[in-house]
Amino acid sequence: MKCYYNTLNITHDYVTKKELFYNLLPLKEIKLETQVLIIGGGITGAGITRDLALRGINCILVEKHDINAGASGANHGLLHSGARYVAGNSVNAEECREEGNILKKMAPQCIEDTGGLFVAVEGDDEKYVADFPDLCSKCGIPVKALDTREALEIEPVLSKKIIATYQVSDAAVDPFKLSMDNIYQALDLGCTLLRHSKVTGFIIERNRALATRLQNMLTGEEFTIEALQVVNAAGAWAKEIAVLAGCAINLRYSKGSLLVTHNRIAQRVINRLRPSSNADILVPGGTVSILGTTSITIDSLDKIFPTVQETDFIVGEAAAMIPQLERTRYIRAYAGVRPLLGTPSVTDDRSLSRGFALLDHIEDGLENFASITGGKLTTYRLMAEKTANLICNRLGVSRPCLTRTDPLPPAGAARWTKPGLAPKVWMKKHDPEDIMLCECEMVPKSVVDSIVESIHEQNGKSDLKAIGLRSRIGKGACQGTFCGLRTCAYLYDINELNTNEGLTSLREFVNERWRGVRPLLWDTPLIQAELQEALYCGLMGLEL
Repeated sequence: MKCYYNTLNITHDYVTKKELFYNLLPLKEIKLETQVLIIGGGITGAGITRDLALRGINCILVEKHDINAGASGANHGLLHSGARYVAGNSVNAEECREEGNILKKMAPQCIEDTGGLFVAVEGDDEKYVADFPDLCSKCGIPVKALDTREALEIEPVLSKKIIATYQVSDAAVDPFKLSMDNIYQALDLGCTLLRHSKVTGFIIERNRALATRLQNMLTGEEFTIEALQVVNAAGAWAKEIAVLAGCAINLRYSKGSLLVTHNRIAQRVINRLRPSSNADILVPGGTVSILGTTSITIDSLDKIFPTVQETDFIVGEAAAMIPQLERTRYIRAYAGVRPLLGTPSVTDDRSLSRGFALLDHIEDGLENFASITGGKLTTYRLMAEKTANLICNRLGVSRPCLTRTDPLPPAGAARWTKPGLAPKVWMKKHDPEDIMLCECEMVPKSVVDSIVESIHEQNGKSDLKAIGLRSRIGKGACQGTFCGLRTCAYLYDINELNTNEGLTSLREFVNERWRGVRPLLWDTPLIQAELQEALYCGLMGLEL
């Protein structure tokens, strides 16, 4: 059977005909139309889609993998007070201060307002310590000095060798829920999300990108999207997308590795009070803590993984601030890539700005193509606002930005990323048939049912990685050893997986978890890894 549509109007026909695309029929050609195409399903792309949708503009958001597949899903989840940047970049500091305050009001469901401490230990630069409060005040960042006794009372894990402590308004943010809440509101307003859709090229005529070529990564099918404006929000991959359009972006790739502890070490964000360096931040992440990070220049986006050497260094360096970290059990390591704007002559990535750049590409000869890159999770909303202002100006739309004043509604489908929520809901139901699929994080099958339903609403297909991204499955101490098998079997029971799809899905899921465990193979994690290997390789015959 063959069928195709020469043009599929996203604002009319797509609602009734989109199943032809997602049901993976053998299509000869599919062309979609929209006002704005946004490339990149991280927090920046999600924020731009929501901002434009609130202004009444129809968008398609495309992502090569899944939501937050890049740096937006591989950070420490810190909502900056701005204090980290007061000595090096007052503009970044002030942006973080203002945006952090906005997000606390507009998206409280995504944020744990922990507060933060900056602590110096013996041997740290005392001039930097002495200058810190005045620099914060100049940037409008509230700061309070604590004596050693007060600091140890509120955070007993701190080293007894601390010489100065300042209290600031840092917080922790759930980047997955933040992105999904943004995307789901945009979907409710008529926009479209296409996961597993890779940009392969552009059709350019008369200084305009008339169409974008894409490929469905699951089926290999190719299709095009015609858009009045195209936004490149692909993060570290923005350079590659720009090259496809004949444009240039001068980016440096800085890899940052982080460690996840077995339990929560501290109640607040704890920062080392010194110039930005490695292993100087510990961030609460629900029931765990996240320790990092490093800054290592890489020349390829294929080299995004933590190493044993980084793990040893992070633990050893951070122990000066929190001695307990040398005795802590770690359950996972992961790495992300910061896209930094800079030149090859700069040798230290930490000397490069953490600010963002919005490029209109007029000098590159394109009138309807723009790139937004750099920046931080904390400033994503501002990045989206600036980008949306440019796009609206090009489209002749005068509607104002609403994300500064309109609260971000919590999406029901995105709620399961919150630690502790699934067991709370499960205990209230008291349903004996609602069996646990993940015992570490207490995720029952009803949560998986809810996630599967939400993916179906987007005409997508569920697999273990998609469910793990949208829930706590695989994030506990066993790192998927038991819940991977249970969830895979359950997906067969509800006809989400067929034939050999389960083995493929299980292998991808376990490999992803294994990649994060490999740099931590000592003591208990080593014993656990041997159990995982026996179960998956010995019993199941999977090559990992």
